[in-house]
Amino acid sequence: MALYDLAGARDEGLLDDLVTFAAELCATPTAVVSVVETEAQVFLSRTGTDLEGTPRSQSFCAHAMQGARTMEVPDATQDARFADNPLVTGTPHIRFYAGAPLTTREGISLGAICVLDAAPRDGLTPFQTRGLEILATTAMARLETRRAAREQREQRKSAARARAALADSEMRFRTLADTMPQMVWSTLPDGFHDYYNARWYEFTGVPSGTTDGAGWNNMFHPEDQERAWQVWRQSLSTGEPYQIEYRLRHFDGTYRWVLGRALPIRDDAGQITRWFGTCTDIHEQKLALEEREIISQELSHRIKNIFAVIGGLIQVAARAHPSLAPLASDLRQRIAALGRAHDFVRPHSPRSRPSVHQDSLRGLLDELLAPYQSRPGERVTITGADVHVDDRAATPLALLFHELATNASKYGALSNPEGQVIIDIDTRGTQSHIRWQERGGPRVDAEAKPEGFGSQLIELSAVRQLGGTISRNWPVEGLELLLEVPTASFSRAHRS
Repeated sequence: MALYDLAGARDEGLLDDLVTFAAELCATPTAVVSVVETEAQVFLSRTGTDLEGTPRSQSFCAHAMQGARTMEVPDATQDARFADNPLVTGTPHIRFYAGAPLTTREGISLGAICVLDAAPRDGLTPFQTRGLEILATTAMARLETRRAAREQREQRKSAARARAALADSEMRFRTLADTMPQMVWSTLPDGFHDYYNARWYEFTGVPSGTTDGAGWNNMFHPEDQERAWQVWRQSLSTGEPYQIEYRLRHFDGTYRWVLGRALPIRDDAGQITRWFGTCTDIHEQKLALEEREIISQELSHRIKNIFAVIGGLIQVAARAHPSLAPLASDLRQRIAALGRAHDFVRPHSPRSRPSVHQDSLRGLLDELLAPYQSRPGERVTITGADVHVDDRAATPLALLFHELATNASKYGALSNPEGQVIIDIDTRGTQSHIRWQERGGPRVDAEAKPEGFGSQLIELSAVRQLGGTISRNWPVEGLELLLEVPTASFSRAHRS
C-alpha cells in the first residue's frame, strides 16, 4: 500500500468529490472510501461521519472487499455477521450498508467505497449499484495514477543515485589507478582499449587517446608486436588470463621491458563485461637477471673446463708413471662422469641447453649412461616414474651410477654383448626407490663379489650425501641393487 502514498491522497482530498457524489447518488447520509489493513481500516475520504477509521474486526468493508461485485446489507441487525458489531449496537447505529471493492491492477483488494444509513433499506437500484462500482473504478484509477507518478519519481531518484554512485565509483577508480606505480588499462569485451591511466601517458609520452583501440600495439618493439597480438587474441578467444613480457617504447625513445597482465571481469551469467590490465616496468630486473645468467653460465663453463684440465693432468701423470695407468684411467672416468652430471644441471644458454628437462633424474641417468650404449635403451632401460633433481644431488648420483656402470662393464651384464641393465624408479610417499638389475651377463659367483674403493664410493654417495640406504642381492642372473633415498634429498624444491 505504500506504493500509493495513501496518507498523501487523504491529505490532498484526492477522493473527496467521489465520496460526496456516492452519497448523493445513493441518497445516504454517509459515504466512505476505506482501505483495510491488517489491524484496522483507514478512511481515505469520508462524508457524514467524524470517524477516521475503525478496528478491522468492526469493518463492513473487510467483507465487501472479498467479492468482485457490490455487497449490500439491508438491515445489519438481521445479519449474523454484523448484529453484534459495536457500530450497529452503538453509534452510528448502522443499519444499511452497500460497498463496491477497490481492486488494484494486480487483482489485490485494498478496501471499498461504501454508503451507509442508520435506517434499513431494501437495497440500491441497479443504476445506483452500477454508479457505485464506476466510482470504485474511478477511485482506483486515481490511486493508480498516483502510484505510477510515485514510481516514476522513485525511478528517477534511483537512476540519479545510480548515476551519482557510478560517477563516485569512477572518480575513486581513476584516483586509485592514477596513483598506482603501474600502468593501468581497460578494454571492452572484444578487446577494444578505451582507458589508460595517467601513468601510461607519463611513461609513453603519447597524447591522450592516441593508443585507444588497437593503437597500443604500435608502442611495442617491432620484434614483439606479432607475439603480443597472438597472446592477446588467445586470451580474448578463451577468457584465459593474459600475461606477457615485451618491450614498450619509453617517452625518451628507448624500449624498456614491461610485464603485461590482464584479467576478465564477468557478470552473473559468466559473460565477460570488461578486461582490466596492468603494465609493470621490469626493465632493471630483466637486465639484472640476464647479467646473473651470463655470469652463472660463465662460471659453469669454467668449472666444466676445470674437469677437463684435471682429467688432462691425470693423463699426463699416468704417462710418467705407467704403473699407475689403471688407477689413473678409473679416476679420469669418474671425473668425466662428474663433468657430464655438472654439464647436465648447470645453467645453459638457449643453444646449449639439453633437450631433456634439466631437473629430470631420468634425463640425468640417460646422460651418464650414454657411453655404455650407442642409442638410448639399447643396453640400459629406464622405467617407472621420474624425480626432480638439482645440482646438489647430481654429484653423488653421478658417482654412484658411474661406479655401478663401470663394475657392470668389467664384471657384470655390460661386459657381455647380450647383457642388459634395467633401472626402475618408484616414488612412495616421501621415499624414492631406485632398483638396478643386471641380466644376461656372466653367472655370478656368490663368493666372488667385487669389493673395493668403488663399492665404498657407492656407499659414500648413497648414505652420506643423499641420506639413503643401499641393499644388494646377488642372484646368478646378475647384481640387484636397491637404493632408497628420501625424495627431498634429490632437489631443494622437494624441501620447500
